[in-house]
Amino acid sequence: MNAPLKPNSFRSGPDENGRFGIYGGRFVAETLMPNILELERAYREARNDPAYVAEMASHRTHYIGRPSPLYFAERLTEHFGGAKIYLKREELNHTGSHKVNNVLGQILLARRMGKKRIIAETGAGQHGVATATLCARFGLECIVYMGAVDVARQAPNVFRMKMLGATVVPVQSGAKTLKDAMNEALRDWVTNVETTFYCIGTVAGPHPYPAMVRDFQSVIGEETRQQMQEAEGRLPDSLIACVGGGSNAIGLFHPFLDDPSVEIYGVEAAGHGLDKLHAASISGGKPGVLHGNRTYLLMDEDGQIQEGHSISAGLDYPGIGPEHSWLNDIGRVTYLSATDDEALEAFQLMSKVEGIIPALECAHAMAKVAELAPTKPKDHLMVVNLSGRGDKDVPQVAEMLGTKL
Repeated sequence: MNAPLKPNSFRSGPDENGRFGIYGGRFVAETLMPNILELERAYREARNDPAYVAEMASHRTHYIGRPSPLYFAERLTEHFGGAKIYLKREELNHTGSHKVNNVLGQILLARRMGKKRIIAETGAGQHGVATATLCARFGLECIVYMGAVDVARQAPNVFRMKMLGATVVPVQSGAKTLKDAMNEALRDWVTNVETTFYCIGTVAGPHPYPAMVRDFQSVIGEETRQQMQEAEGRLPDSLIACVGGGSNAIGLFHPFLDDPSVEIYGVEAAGHGLDKLHAASISGGKPGVLHGNRTYLLMDEDGQIQEGHSISAGLDYPGIGPEHSWLNDIGRVTYLSATDDEALEAFQLMSKVEGIIPALECAHAMAKVAELAPTKPKDHLMVVNLSGRGDKDVPQVAEMLGTKL
């Protein structure tokens, strides 16, 4: 296959059909197509409406607590002995992760569209908690679909969602994880499309979701550009973020895609290893169609979707956002992978060296920092997106380390 053409700008996609090269698109049932088109129109109008932009900016400041800090991790820098490491502290946002950036934008859009019933899917529970929180804030009905396996391993977040007034629906089909939760949410949307807004949590799904969610999350990278200029007087030399569906990663990456001096790394979940059970869709998958878009997927030789595995409930989706697939093929972003064991080691190191307990998701990114940072000179500026806090993972990690709480 010929190599994809490189565009004049890496930030101009998707095209009018919602495609990033051969990826993305809009593969949905006829029942949903009118509502997808309505959503696209509504989002296009909203983002050009100063009132919508001002309302989101106000809530970002006074409800979420933005801007999130860009923190110099002095002890980690000393520990690895190479690059100067900065952490973008998305875990300090209200609700404890980057997910709230996207949910705020979608909930404000749902209100403009007159939708009062909100549905969502969630893996680790961070998107579910953010959705339940914003629904409580604006008095909207909230239903969250969550795989039964994830309900068990993310019990603290399930309780938080219920406290916030959401209905959590355990999904018993398939592997009972994130893919199956998204299947059930899509079925609900088809059935109740006239009254319901589907708040998708990552940069996947049919167009316009991948571009819309990316736009809401790009506040991460936009703030990082400004904060690094203030701290060091120049752009960072490298960016690193974990990738499941890839919303925190594209949020950090996108504002830097047209800066050739900036190296960009996404880190997938290698689970037990790329030759065993894992959730590394780019490293171990191939292009196919799932949940309304074409992208890299974990599939068997017959084209059937395989279950992803990761120690992190937020990374075990068997696909990845279509823009990441395109960025991989054109070579703008380098995608690496970290195993469960590497992530668990990074989880403990980060906690003990910096006094910050990271989510297992971003511990995958930290595992690759441990490899990359020592190879860089001391004036190399490296930014890691700390996309969520690890409180939700403490019971699971304690069990794996043989500690009974």
